[in-house]
Amino acid sequence: MQAKFNTIGLVVRKDMQSHLCTVKQVTTALERYADVLVHCLDFDTQTTTFTTDSIQTLVDQSDLVISLGGDGTLLTAARALVDKDTPLLGINMGRLGFLADVSIDDFESHLKDVVSGKYTVEKRFFIEGEIHSPNRTGSRNIALNDIVLHSYGSRSMIEYEVYSDGKLIHQQRADGVIVTTPTGSTAYALSGGGPIMHPSLETLAIVPICPHTLSNRPIVLPAYQNIEILLSQPGTVAQINYDGQATVKMTTQDKIRINRYPSPLTLLHPQNYDYFEILRAKLNWSSHY
Repeated sequence: MQAKFNTIGLVVRKDMQSHLCTVKQVTTALERYADVLVHCLDFDTQTTTFTTDSIQTLVDQSDLVISLGGDGTLLTAARALVDKDTPLLGINMGRLGFLADVSIDDFESHLKDVVSGKYTVEKRFFIEGEIHSPNRTGSRNIALNDIVLHSYGSRSMIEYEVYSDGKLIHQQRADGVIVTTPTGSTAYALSGGGPIMHPSLETLAIVPICPHTLSNRPIVLPAYQNIEILLSQPGTVAQINYDGQATVKMTTQDKIRINRYPSPLTLLHPQNYDYFEILRAKLNWSSHY
């Protein structure tokens, strides 16, 4: 059965202005099946090759959203789709990508399958970080991969305390800390020694960044438990990054509370999608030397 995608939105990564022929190739292929809206991230000038739309217009009017780039582009599209059930498909033009799994080299065959209803559907959950402070209104933001707390404007370590459902887990002195979803476990947290968590798991991992201790280990918690982090050294200023995109300052007067967000992301994959095959390919597992 053919999938009912009347309008397809294409989110294009920001360094694609020198590759407009590739963008045009993808839009032309999409136009065989549906109306197409295009949003180009941070293009310096408006292109005359095709009309570009705002990201809000694109997510409001599209039945399917496709990201053209790497995992960063897909994360941008995913964050724009919060609270919408619109499915998202990633065409990979990046390097080490775990989320955008359709290769640009053979995207047309996969696209034909997708519009024919031949695909697999996967739900990924977001996390929400809310800053609580006696001196300002709470600041909220969403992440699909991770929320990261680290030092602000200096190379010095920070001291922080981590709580789960009100119970102290640990007090650390480190460069920072990563709270990651299973989706983000193959991103920044992986380079910090965190565990790889299968996307179907309802878990969060807490991964300190370069901790000043030899006994540190990442810890995995159920996603339904809320996590709170506060700075424990007076006068410290830190910053919080959401998927490496949105940034907020944090002081010792603040604490951040992190919870599983109730509305998930709908991610589409090719019909032959194999998570472990992607791990083997991206991480060079089972390679013979």
